[in-house]
Amino acid sequence: MVKKLFWQDPYATELNTCLKSVNGNEITVDQTIFYAFSGGQESDAGTIGGHSVLQARKDGHEILYTLEEGHGLQPGDQVTMKINWDRRYKLMRLHFAAEIILELAYRNLEGIEKVGAHIAEDKSRIDFIWDENISKSFPLLDKEAHEIIEADHEIISDFSDEAEGRRYWEIEGFAKVACGGTHLKKTGEVERIRLKRNNIGKGKERIEIYLVD
Repeated sequence: MVKKLFWQDPYATELNTCLKSVNGNEITVDQTIFYAFSGGQESDAGTIGGHSVLQARKDGHEILYTLEEGHGLQPGDQVTMKINWDRRYKLMRLHFAAEIILELAYRNLEGIEKVGAHIAEDKSRIDFIWDENISKSFPLLDKEAHEIIEADHEIISDFSDEAEGRRYWEIEGFAKVACGGTHLKKTGEVERIRLKRNNIGKGKERIEIYLVD
């Protein structure tokens, strides 16, 4: 099982690691800072041994990385792993912005049900079962979200079950939520956000979240 150092330090951008296995263009490593798509959060972008990672996917507790053709790497090789920090940090900020909006939606919109989520580099989104125009709630959600962001609360991130790789984030006095993504240290890092409504079907509403830089 790969040691997932992106949980220990989500701000690390470079790591020297060892190849455990090579199966054609698919490899595994001993340790990694390269996040693979999970929980709606997209994979990192970057290189391993100077070769572009085309795909990163979870396989149980393992992560499989697909490299470009002709990499020439062998099991046991020592390689440098690098991630695109600009992309990672946008994903982290948009991820936590979505976490805040989701918790506030649960608190303020009785009976709302989350049915999907996705965090990309340009925006995050949350899909709900909701019979009303969800933008009616935006003034309240926006106000309360920015209060949390501007308070610059510490974000605690740790294991709830280390053997099974189960993790959570917590803001004391606000929420404690199961989540295995890469998390910010402080809420203030999110900075300003903008909400947009997208009606995706009868009885379904989507909140899109954008960073305002």
